Amino acid sequence: MKSCGISIGAFGLALTLLTAQAIAQDGPVKLGVLTDMSSLYADNGGQGSVVAAQMAVDDFGGQVLGRSIQIVAGDHQNKADVGSTIARRWLENENVEVILDVPNSAVALAVQGITRDKKKLFLATGAATSRLTGDECSPTGIHWTYDTYALSQGTTRAMSRLGASSWFFVSVDYSLGAQLEADSRQVIDAMGGKIRGAVKHPINTPDFSSFLLQAQSSKADVIALADSGGDFINAVKQAGEFGITQRQKLVGLLVFIADIHSLGLQSAQGLMLSSAFYWDLNDDTRAWSKRFIAKTQKVPTMIHAGTYGAVTHYLKAVQAAGTLDGPTVAARMREAPVNDFMTKNGRIREDGRLVRDMYLFRVKSPEQSKYKFDYYELLATIPGDEAFRSMEQGGCPLLKKP
Repeated sequence: MKSCGISIGAFGLALTLLTAQAIAQDGPVKLGVLTDMSSLYADNGGQGSVVAAQMAVDDFGGQVLGRSIQIVAGDHQNKADVGSTIARRWLENENVEVILDVPNSAVALAVQGITRDKKKLFLATGAATSRLTGDECSPTGIHWTYDTYALSQGTTRAMSRLGASSWFFVSVDYSLGAQLEADSRQVIDAMGGKIRGAVKHPINTPDFSSFLLQAQSSKADVIALADSGGDFINAVKQAGEFGITQRQKLVGLLVFIADIHSLGLQSAQGLMLSSAFYWDLNDDTRAWSKRFIAKTQKVPTMIHAGTYGAVTHYLKAVQAAGTLDGPTVAARMREAPVNDFMTKNGRIREDGRLVRDMYLFRVKSPEQSKYKFDYYELLATIPGDEAFRSMEQGGCPLLKKP
């Protein structure tokens, strides 16, 4: 009777495991949008990224490999431990196949490590740090939209060519600020510029007075803001209140159109910035953006556009590969060129970097703007091979020969 009991118990356990496996195989294919829903990056990613992901799913037909597709969302609260907890729960207990967005570099680095270990896809459409394709690269990680290197190449070079010879950095005190500053310093050094100083500020700080006064006293030609979202907006507003912009140029190294919208053209006019996307760039970008605006009443950022593109490319790769296996799908994504309303003839390198054109813009004055969200003047198109760091410079371990 004892051996019979063991057999029945073992049979019950096996049946439970088989049932769970069957449910996972027959249930929806889950894509997780891990983003900032409530804080300083919410307008740049947030609910807009969820909408963009759902648009891509709907345009794909709502199914892949005979299964429905479900978007799930989580708020990482700009905390690496919170983001890691959500990522692990999704991958280990809730059958999520791919994680997207993550507009916080510290959280993104943590998520990339988890997805690497779990052999699941991480499509970083919101994160900035170039370490995602450098020392922290992953076989299942793809850095989709932009990175700190490309942003520094466009904006910092442009300002240097316009005569800026001395710089002061006001950087957010976590991985985003550190990498934006480091990548920009390389460009400045290469072009013969001088760095007059730097200061770090806490993330999501309401008071920039002490940091901006240090930048002002440096008498540097340019004050470079190595931050984003709410921090960038507050810094620009307070710099204007202190009269700093009357004598020194202010440059944002990571600027989103949602930031410009919040600031207003009166405050933001003349700012130069790099971006991977602008809604009014051409007929294709306008057509997609009008659909997004109709759903959200907000202008789409490059994160929103990138999230749509990443989901579409992922689903195409799953369909072509005939499997959800992370490494297999990641390899198929690297093999296929990327073509959508945002990216033309893009390619995903071995280190996970999507190489595509970037753009240099100047923010229009209120008088120049002719219609709603008419904010940018295109100054230059930067070819992808010039905009993004080479694989050899990045030091991705995947490229090391055995």
